[in-house]
Amino acid sequence: MPSSSSTVLILPHSADFFTVDRVAAAIRRRGRTFFRFDTDRFPAQARLSDRLGPEGSSALIADEGRRREARDVRAVWARRVWEPALAADLDPSFREAARRESRAALAAAWDAFRDAGWIDRMDLVARAGDKLLQLRLAREAGLEIPRTLLTNDPEEARAFFRERNGRVVAKMLTPLTQGMDGAGAFVYTSRVTEADLAEADGLRHSPMLFQEEIPKERELRVVAVRDELFAGAVDARHTAAGAVDWRRSTPEECRWERGAVPEDCARSLRRVLGELGLAFGVFDLIHTPDGRHVFLELNPGGEWGMLERDLDLGIADALARALCED
Repeated sequence: MPSSSSTVLILPHSADFFTVDRVAAAIRRRGRTFFRFDTDRFPAQARLSDRLGPEGSSALIADEGRRREARDVRAVWARRVWEPALAADLDPSFREAARRESRAALAAAWDAFRDAGWIDRMDLVARAGDKLLQLRLAREAGLEIPRTLLTNDPEEARAFFRERNGRVVAKMLTPLTQGMDGAGAFVYTSRVTEADLAEADGLRHSPMLFQEEIPKERELRVVAVRDELFAGAVDARHTAAGAVDWRRSTPEECRWERGAVPEDCARSLRRVLGELGLAFGVFDLIHTPDGRHVFLELNPGGEWGMLERDLDLGIADALARALCED
């Protein structure tokens, strides 16, 4: 029977099952236990307590009658830390303060697990989410990147559009909102039009990221678990919705196939991951009609369930292996 000291703490949200269940099963096969703490159930349902004093410190997390102390946790998989869920009967005037305090409490509590191995540490994940930093590191690692402009200046946006002969896409630096399934009011990458430029004065309210549109043969999603890379490829060019961003296509319109990247590209991806201090990351690249591989971005908490479901690449096993390393 596995001891509690071999526990892997998993931090997902309560609607996240497929990938979490696959990793949890792989952890069990290695003789370890896991403890699932759904971060969106805190503070209304899930509990945490953190004690500090002259004699030291101790932390306890609990949910649905299950409890685990920080000292029993040997590894943490920060799958997807979610926004706190407040009780429905909480006075509206207190909700923002309660949400702010709950975020701060969660952030402080993770320090109690500092002796565990993390995939990945919260501060590293936050830094890795910087898209401009990613692009700089990718370029320095030898990867081709799109010409990019971040601006709140309408004239700069119009000039960039002209320089690229109108082949420009726009994206946000961060998701606008997230639903429980990771979708919700998601803002997709979209093609910029002349009509959009007529409304470019709206940039004074919020800057936007613009990139040259890269011609594509296929789009690649490459999952990195330490030095292991797992690649899936999709061709959404023939779909009206997915021609610019494959995520707008339906599963029936485009299907995942096994993909691959050249060894020099693989080395560069590993270098970017290492520069960011991460053990896990999901890279998006474009494979162009003339055979180039162009780096788009790295998502430190990116989705890979569809690759595991459709292609059985062994990503869950690789994650469990990394989490259970001695």
